Amino acid sequence: MSEVINTIKYGDPGANIVLIVPVGDHELSGLEKEYEYICRAAATGLQLTAVIIDDWNRELSPWKAPAVFGKNDFGDGAVKTLRKLLSLTEDRNKTYYIGGYSLAGLFALWAAYQTDVFAGACAASPSVWFPVFVDYMRSGEIRTDKVYLSLGDKEERTKNPVMATVGNRIRECYDWLSINNICCMLEWNEGNHFKDPELRTAKAFAWLIASADTISRSTTGDCHV
Repeated sequence: MSEVINTIKYGDPGANIVLIVPVGDHELSGLEKEYEYICRAAATGLQLTAVIIDDWNRELSPWKAPAVFGKNDFGDGAVKTLRKLLSLTEDRNKTYYIGGYSLAGLFALWAAYQTDVFAGACAASPSVWFPVFVDYMRSGEIRTDKVYLSLGDKEERTKNPVMATVGNRIRECYDWLSINNICCMLEWNEGNHFKDPELRTAKAFAWLIASADTISRSTTGDCHV
């Protein structure tokens, strides 16, 4: 990522709700559809700020790890990326949510451990198979009180032995957040990792927005919208 933040924005610049989502070039064509779905589902004014990520594996990874598919290893650029994203959250009269798909979903979860600026975090089909990430979650304290998780019901059936752990890992994430009294949703979608990414991400953000006013939390962290 260059020093200048490359963003695409949809919606009202004066809206009190701002959604921040890291995206790759492969997601640009679906952004407008994603924004329109969120608006219909949330029924409130908002701005969607998509932050363009140039080097997906390096800029969204919290620490270095070997490649599990292809030849590109994972870097440790998440700290630098988050610092740049936080420059978009300087108006503290606004409510900010962070979210993303795949590795960007993992980044959103990690970011919620680093700062309390986000009112909620959503991770659609997140790469929680990432080495020792669940251990990292258990060792720290998340700094938001609303988290949405989702996964496709076929994602854990992959032949890749590392990525096949994603189902168990996301269940562990949900259980850990719930017993720590975090309002957390885990939704199972139909299909594999590549089915309806825009819709899955949009549903995630819509749930966070809706939960802001209508949430009821139990002592186990379960919540209902």
